[in-house]
Parts: sequence; structure tokens; C-alpha cells
Amino acid sequence: MGETNSKSIVSLVLGILSIFLPLPFIGLILGIIGIILSSKSMKEIDLTSEKGKGLAISGKVCSIIGICVQILLILLTVLSIASVSLLMNSGNN
Repeated sequence: MGETNSKSIVSLVLGILSIFLPLPFIGLILGIIGIILSSKSMKEIDLTSEKGKGLAISGKVCSIIGICVQILLILLTVLSIASVSLLMNSGNN
């Protein structure tokens, strides 16, 4: 019975955090790190007889979803700031 790859566990945790963390740039960074770690862990699992390939795949999926969510949050923040700025400027004229 082999051990579970620790990088696959960490990639899953980072992927989940990247989805639910409300700070956009930190969640984006965690998602990118999660994708990198899940890719490395899948390569290690293929070379060794460790377990955790499902965790690594889940980590990659969660990281990708987290990155998409964070990008949407960043875009919504930029658009809301721009719209408030436009409304304030149009009220002054």
C-alpha cells in the first residue's frame, strides 16, 4: 500500500482556497500555484507508485475554476469602479 502524494493534497487545498478566498489577487496566485503543484504531483505519481492521482486531478480542476472565479471578480471590480467614476463625473457636468 503506497503513500499519498503530499503535493496532490496541497494542490487540492490551494484549489479550494482559490475558489472561496474573497481577496481576488491572492486567490488568483493560489490557483496558479495549485495548477503547478497538481501537474508536478501527477508526474511524480506516474513515476512512482504513490496514490493521490484523483486528488491531483481534483486540485487541478478546483484551481482552474478558482482562477476563472477570481478573474471574474477582478473584472467586476474594475467595471464597478469605472462605472462609479463615470457616474460621478457626469454628475459634476
